[in-house]
Amino acid sequence: MLTDHVLVTVAGPDHPGITSELMAIIDKSGDTLEDMGQAVTHGLLSLSFLINIRNRVDGHAVVLKELLFQATQMKLNLSYQEIEKKADLPTNQIPQEKFILNCVTSAKIEASFIRDIATTLAKHAINITQIDNVRPNTFNALEITTSADPQLDESLVKKELLAISNRHQVDVAFLRDNVFRRSKRLIVFDMDSTLIQTEVIDEMADAMGVGEEVRAITHQAMNGEIDFDESLKKRVAKLEGLTLEQMQKILEDLPFTHGVEEFVSTVKELGYKVALISGGFSFFANSLKEKLGLDYAFANDLVIKEGKLTGRVEGTIINADQKALLVKMIAQQEKISLEQVVAIGDGANDLPMLATAGLGIAFHAKDKVRKEAANHMSHGPMTSILYFLGIPGSLRS
Repeated sequence: MLTDHVLVTVAGPDHPGITSELMAIIDKSGDTLEDMGQAVTHGLLSLSFLINIRNRVDGHAVVLKELLFQATQMKLNLSYQEIEKKADLPTNQIPQEKFILNCVTSAKIEASFIRDIATTLAKHAINITQIDNVRPNTFNALEITTSADPQLDESLVKKELLAISNRHQVDVAFLRDNVFRRSKRLIVFDMDSTLIQTEVIDEMADAMGVGEEVRAITHQAMNGEIDFDESLKKRVAKLEGLTLEQMQKILEDLPFTHGVEEFVSTVKELGYKVALISGGFSFFANSLKEKLGLDYAFANDLVIKEGKLTGRVEGTIINADQKALLVKMIAQQEKISLEQVVAIGDGANDLPMLATAGLGIAFHAKDKVRKEAANHMSHGPMTSILYFLGIPGSLRS
């Protein structure tokens, strides 16, 4: 028995004009287009569309003959099948939630990685609806569109995806595909071991010959083992006598994290605001703000007398709570939603800031942070985060 609905599939070398020619035939036929999907893989097109056949001659759908002829002229293969249209969903059925899974690596994505990702998604009844190769020339960045029940246990899925990420050395982000995903407007960085590759206070301690003692305290603080305010005061006390000349030398030698300069210049060109919120020191934060062209910089102020540190800090200490508060204040100043904020950090004192932002990313983070943060970047350069923002970028190996 003939049905009214025909699913047409067209495959072959992709080139401009294919969709235009085929849709013109359907429009002229008087039949109705009801659904369609398209993908291009390695230059080969796969285009499918569902037609509601309204006009037949002697039981035959004339539009199919015209489509077949046109496809042959364009050196494409066309096939079709008559199908029963799916019944409309009940009005009380909960619609599926869309999620985007970004996968980025500096190397190459392997089949074993895709297998493990697909297996995990299927385990949680998450359906893959589309896979886009963001970098066809290198095959190291995929954007996978999925659908799932809104009641999905995201934290469990992310935990399992993180295990796959670590096993294959591929960074992943599983994000809700809502209106805010591609409308971020503010990037907030931590400084030490995030924007730069070192902990400034450790470098200062080395200059004073107390590096081992200070590093031990820093390690405890970044892993959340001791109170940050207490740890900062203890460490700064050991820096008494450090000169401005020594601090300037440390500043000049600070290494940026791989990809930071490219990342910042990219988002700045796109109109993003960029802020630095650090539990470190304003002497360094303000200089980095100027060097990178950042919009905001907040950090702790050291007391300096006669060109030397006194071993004390003044003003409100920028701790974990203050970092989160400053994120809110900047967002308010810029008149944007917190959902439009991206926060990037590595230490335990960054966790409230990461949780406050619409997208918080633990970047090459400490163990405690990796366990508690919702999103991670553990293997690639800073530029990999561009893909999480829906910005096609370039990876540096």
